[in-house]
Amino acid sequence: MPALKKLHAPLAWVDGRWQRDVLLTVDAAGHWAEIAVNLPRPEDAEALAGPVIPSLVDAHSHAFQRAFVGLAERRDAGQDDFWSWRDRMYALALRISPEQLRAVASQLYAELLRGGYTQVCEFHYLHHPADPAHGGQAFDDELAMAWALAEAAEDVGIGLTLLPVVYTRSGFGAAGLRPDQHRFAADADWAWRACQRVLAAGLPRVTAGVALHSLRGASPADIARLHDLVGGADLPIHIHVAEQTAEVADCLAATGKRPLQWLAEAGHLDPRWQLVHATHAEAGEIEAVARSGAGIVICPGTEANLGDGLADLPAWLAAGVPLTVGSDSQVTRGWVEELRWLEYGQRLARRQRNVASAPGSQPSSAARLFDAAVAGGARAAGFAAWGLTPGARADALVLNREADALRGLPDEALLDGVVFGSNGSPWQSVWVAGRARPWRAPQRVGDAFDAAMRQLWPANSSAAG
Repeated sequence: MPALKKLHAPLAWVDGRWQRDVLLTVDAAGHWAEIAVNLPRPEDAEALAGPVIPSLVDAHSHAFQRAFVGLAERRDAGQDDFWSWRDRMYALALRISPEQLRAVASQLYAELLRGGYTQVCEFHYLHHPADPAHGGQAFDDELAMAWALAEAAEDVGIGLTLLPVVYTRSGFGAAGLRPDQHRFAADADWAWRACQRVLAAGLPRVTAGVALHSLRGASPADIARLHDLVGGADLPIHIHVAEQTAEVADCLAATGKRPLQWLAEAGHLDPRWQLVHATHAEAGEIEAVARSGAGIVICPGTEANLGDGLADLPAWLAAGVPLTVGSDSQVTRGWVEELRWLEYGQRLARRQRNVASAPGSQPSSAARLFDAAVAGGARAAGFAAWGLTPGARADALVLNREADALRGLPDEALLDGVVFGSNGSPWQSVWVAGRARPWRAPQRVGDAFDAAMRQLWPANSSAAG
């Protein structure tokens, strides 16, 4: 395929290290055709003004929860934990419309682009119309909420992996969903049909996979049915698992096994599977996941906000399990903060420094986590390649050497400065499919978000429930 353009960077993160004078050739489909190092800039190449690094995939997102950020940070009485937060969050889930979802998701996706993500994996379970008490009306198309997310991604130019979620029960042993979960109802056949429709639509930068809400939200029969439907298709399969200690206890009581143990022993896991959170894992479970080839998605900002606990990062890294990060509830919307807190949580718990580093192979904690997230994000989104490598979509971040965190740093410390010294986004441009995307979202995106928030949370309403 003929080259569309050539870009030249004075410095770029290629194959896990900084390399100089890097020529990046973009083909007509918006993918990297060739990455060459130690080449002076050709006359027909566009000069990039700073060092270049890969962007990341946001491997776990609930876009609608962007409309809940900042509205659950008070406790008037009793205990506040994940489960009380979830019940309050349902006040939003019960009433958001497709139009409001598009407005909220467009704002979120613009923020994710600014935060250094250029692809988002949307763990989508708001399938059905809102409660009629909140103005809900029947959809002409059962995928109205999914199309709203795809339109939002197109609005701002981010890539999207849509993951329709199987959700059939409210807990282990429950016969079905709670009344306040009616919007989530979807069996394996519904989710598979939704996935196939999204793929058939052929939307630019939009792909799809499937998801299971959790072991408490999907029965063994649901999981087996989805496994049969997917068959040998090379599509990502995501599931929340072992996020909460109460979930682990309930799973033990219902099945005699811990959640990750149950999944591994069920025989379904393979490299297509992405285990979201995987917070509470024992050594044998980590070893079993490693043998299966499945990956994990850690969401440090959300897990801290919800009081979930800390994953055993050193054990997951030592086992060689593919690992990446996600924004989840949207309390953080940039990968710098996710990687920083992935490491800082371990430092606080262990009273050590540079927990993620690997002396002798990769002494930089930032570089080890970043490279893991690049590779793991590709798998989570369903891509064969990601980053500055031929065949990957031509996405990248151009660093700003004059950003406070990077000013004066030697080249070899730039990635450390990005992860551990940055406030905000230390890059000057974000590239998607070989094009620089606008740094700020159009005014109409912000205006639509503001209008949706006024509708969802009227003045003097009790937002936090």
